[in-house]
Amino acid sequence: MAQHGRYWSCTPFADWIRGTKKLSMGTSEEWDNWTTAAQMKHNFRYWLAEEGLSYLQDFVTWPVRKIYDVKYYINNRWVTRTHALTAHPRDIKPGAWCDVGNRFLPCLFNELVDFVETESAWSHIAWGSKEDRAKYDPPFWASGWWRWRTWRCPQAGIDHLDWAMTLTLGNDMGVEEGDENYGRPTGQAVRAKEIKELYTWWTVTYRARPDPYDASGWTDYCEASRLANGGKLSWMSGDKTPELKAMSDAAHEKLREIEAAYEAEDEAMMIRLIRARDSLWT
Repeated sequence: MAQHGRYWSCTPFADWIRGTKKLSMGTSEEWDNWTTAAQMKHNFRYWLAEEGLSYLQDFVTWPVRKIYDVKYYINNRWVTRTHALTAHPRDIKPGAWCDVGNRFLPCLFNELVDFVETESAWSHIAWGSKEDRAKYDPPFWASGWWRWRTWRCPQAGIDHLDWAMTLTLGNDMGVEEGDENYGRPTGQAVRAKEIKELYTWWTVTYRARPDPYDASGWTDYCEASRLANGGKLSWMSGDKTPELKAMSDAAHEKLREIEAAYEAEDEAMMIRLIRARDSLWT
């Protein structure tokens, strides 16, 4: 069977044909019990509503679905390029060489940014209220049939994560008061919190890092060396005064410490992102 946005077998018309109202939600056991009861009550009518309507829907909607297939191929191939992990030109300039190992961090985290600012943003307006949608004033091509996955709204994406972080286990999820898990964050809430922390680290914390050459004093040393050698930066040990040598050694040691700390932090955050990969879908 083909995939559809709305299945005819889940409509009031299907309930009328079947002679049994379909569950809106339920556990696997509840669905098994419902299916058995519906088949026992009207076996042929059950088939007609569940299978017959599905075959009819597939046939009637075939031309529209083929247009959708072409649209999404173009979108996936040339617009969002879902076959590739890409970096923002700010992090890797197009045409510039970048070793494979240095591509991982910007490519992975820029894909995370795209997920939050485009996919999560879309989810927020697609499933939110009319008031929520009006708040961000998305263009007509941000959702629905014309959607091209290019509408970007960081605030809508963050708001969606903030909403998801408020979800807790309760009666609507089959967790009764008195249960030790009642009121605890849902799995979706936990995942949303992790995604937001990773997104914030890349877009705020990482961007605000002091330049290691400035923070270590290496930039100041190089400037002092130029002043002492007629405007030229010299690496010859004979051109260094005791003061410049002490300044160079201290800056070099501090530079190594800062770069090692940055490298360790980058690695730890990439590992967290890899572990969160199963949550990056809409």
